[in-house]
Amino acid sequence: MKFLIAMMKHETNTFSPVPTDLQRFRDWGLHEGEAVVRAYKGTNHPTGAFLDIAAELGAEVVTPVAAEAMPSGYVQREAYDYLSDRIVDAVAEGGLDAALLDLHGAMVAEHEPDGEGGLLERIRAIAPELPIAVTFDMHGNMTQRVIDNATIINGYKSYPHTDMYVSGMQAGRALVRALRGEVAPVIAWGQVPILAQTLRMGTADEPMKTMQELCRAEERDPAILAASVFGGFPMADIPDAGLSAIVVADKERAKADAACARLLDAAWARKDDFVYRHEPLEQAVARAKGLTEGPVVLLDHADNVGSGGTSDSMTVIAELLRQGLQDVAVAAVWDPAAVKVMMAAGVGAEVTLDLGGKTDMPSIDARGKPLRLTGKVRRLSDGAWVVRGPMYTGSRVTTGPTALFDTGGLSIVVTSLHHEPWDLGIFTAIGLDPRHCRYLLLKSRIHYRAGFAPLAKSTITLDGVGVTTSDNSLLKFQHVRRPIYPLDEMQRAPRPR
Repeated sequence: MKFLIAMMKHETNTFSPVPTDLQRFRDWGLHEGEAVVRAYKGTNHPTGAFLDIAAELGAEVVTPVAAEAMPSGYVQREAYDYLSDRIVDAVAEGGLDAALLDLHGAMVAEHEPDGEGGLLERIRAIAPELPIAVTFDMHGNMTQRVIDNATIINGYKSYPHTDMYVSGMQAGRALVRALRGEVAPVIAWGQVPILAQTLRMGTADEPMKTMQELCRAEERDPAILAASVFGGFPMADIPDAGLSAIVVADKERAKADAACARLLDAAWARKDDFVYRHEPLEQAVARAKGLTEGPVVLLDHADNVGSGGTSDSMTVIAELLRQGLQDVAVAAVWDPAAVKVMMAAGVGAEVTLDLGGKTDMPSIDARGKPLRLTGKVRRLSDGAWVVRGPMYTGSRVTTGPTALFDTGGLSIVVTSLHHEPWDLGIFTAIGLDPRHCRYLLLKSRIHYRAGFAPLAKSTITLDGVGVTTSDNSLLKFQHVRRPIYPLDEMQRAPRPR
């Protein structure tokens, strides 16, 4: 047997001003050929699962590319074409028995609003009979082109995404059964007009906890090969953004359709639960100040790198300083220029910085506002570490040249590359133990739970300023299908069929 195994992943925030060029993929991880195996073998990724399945079968593997970039703005044409061409060209060489693809589901390129559907369509045009298994992030926006050009589809069922390997193994094993003639996959899918907010998709919380339990319940039927609910990515302003469900069954189309309808009905019945309720920033910080037992996790969710944030919005940090919170560890502020200043000054030096605020955000009519701070350079680092927590386990990551800046009350990790803080390594790699801090201010939404939930005595969500805001009134949607809840009043409407 000969398998193609490839990864091409990006969650595109079309409101983000951060460009997604090829270098951004290289910064996070762009591997080709044998380097793919070295990078992902033994990791908690679908690609790791695909490699293990191939090894079990003694199959030859073709690994043209494995690339992922931190969420950001539109993927530039050059980057999209480079990555997709590597995969398509490998398919064109022929001789493959199957393709196993580790994709995201919310990639939007400058010239292609459906990044994954476009890739799959090109593969299918070259190899009409090639069996294709695909894993998708739970925040994927599914499309008809995706459905039409895949054999097996499976989505993550956890957020934080600690089950990426499991999802890949499920999809890969189902495809192997299809290759052996043991099953004949059929796919049912559908959408509901819900633009669910990411803060309401944590799988330890309702309503997504129940939605994923329903998927697992459907999969207990031996005829159901995979059942997935995709919350979707609401900051991709494309027609297909929103909540969807996909069910893959063995032969029985009616059974797949019925299971998919049950999942969509359940989601529509809980549509109001997918909407985040706001609290004034000043009030939330005051609540945090009143808590005595730490660590208390504070979430600067509107500036979450993992959803395309700039990671240099200083609004929340300014409010913490105004209210006098002490013993706060911050991860992380993106400011390469500030890092260079601290690198030049050296450990122990006192410096005054105009920190952060380097990025304007025209999509929400916000200009970058640096915060002038004086403090000491506590530590310097190359920003590299290996993830030991339950998400991306075993992956090598880097924040680039990194500094720990101590203002007296705040210890701020300042990075040269964007990175969401979902692993303790964001602090420990630069010598700071988060277990002994009173507050942990994290520019994250839900992924922080992978590494930090076991430490948190309390968690408070802070509504700051940024392009990952959960305030829909700040985002100028132009392309998403309408009507859609909660952008439009559909509270009493039956589920569209």
